[in-house]
Amino acid sequence: MKKNLWIMLSLVSVALLLSGCSEFDQPISEDSEGFWNEYIVWPLVSFIKLFADMFEGNVSNYAFAIIIVTVIIRLIILPLTIKQVKSSKKMQEIQPKLKELQAKYSSKDAVTQQKYQQEMMQLMQNSGVNPLSGCLPIFIQMPILIGFYHAISRMNATSAFELGSFLSVPLAEPSIVFAVIAGLIQYVVLMTGPAVDNPQMKIMMYIMPLMIVGFGIVLPAALSLYWVVGNIVSVLQNLAIYKPWNKNKPEATDKGAK
Repeated sequence: MKKNLWIMLSLVSVALLLSGCSEFDQPISEDSEGFWNEYIVWPLVSFIKLFADMFEGNVSNYAFAIIIVTVIIRLIILPLTIKQVKSSKKMQEIQPKLKELQAKYSSKDAVTQQKYQQEMMQLMQNSGVNPLSGCLPIFIQMPILIGFYHAISRMNATSAFELGSFLSVPLAEPSIVFAVIAGLIQYVVLMTGPAVDNPQMKIMMYIMPLMIVGFGIVLPAALSLYWVVGNIVSVLQNLAIYKPWNKNKPEATDKGAK
C-alpha cells in the first residue's frame, strides 16, 4: 500500500514538473489552461499581485510583494522542512553503524548482501529512521517552490505586469549584482547546513553557488531577488536547527577525554 502511494506521488510530482517546465517563458493569465497553470502558477501570481497592489504607486511594489510572498511560503512549508531535517539528522547519526555493516558484509554475493539488507533495515527500524519520510516533504515542497519560480518568470513574460525595480535595479532585466549576492548567500546556506563528509557532495557545495550566479546573470533580477530572500530564510532556518557554531564541540570533548 505504501509502495503504491509513493509511486503515485512520484508520478504526480514528475507530471507536474514536466507540465510546468514546458511553459517556463510563456505569458500567464486567469485564462491559462492546465492543472499546473490553474492550480499552482496562477494562484501564486494572484497572491503576488495582491501584495503588489498594497504598495501601488511605489516603483518597488512587486519587489516588496515577492519578498513578502517568499517569506510566507517558506513559513508555510517550515514544518515540512523541519521534518525533512530531522530525518536527515537521524540518518547522519547512524552513518558510523551503517559503515560498520558495509565493512562487515563487504562480500558482493547474494546471501551476504541479503544479510546486509536485513541488518540495515533492522538498524533503521531500531533507530526510528525511515528513508522515505525524508522524501515526502521534498515531494510536497517542490511543486510549490518551482511554481513560485515559474510565477515570477511568467509574470515577467506577461505585458500586464510591470515588475518595476528594487534598489534601482530593474526586476525585468538580469542583474549581475543580484546574481552574485544570491550565489554568496547560497554558499552561506550550504556552510551553515549539516556537515558533509562525502567528497562529491563537498564539490557540489562550491558548484551550486556558481550555478546560481550563472543563472542569475541571464535570468530576470526578480528571480535573483526570490533566491536572495529564500536563501536568507534558509540561513536563518539552518542557524536555528543545525546550530553550526556547535559543530566542533564533540571533537573538543573527545580530545579532552584523551
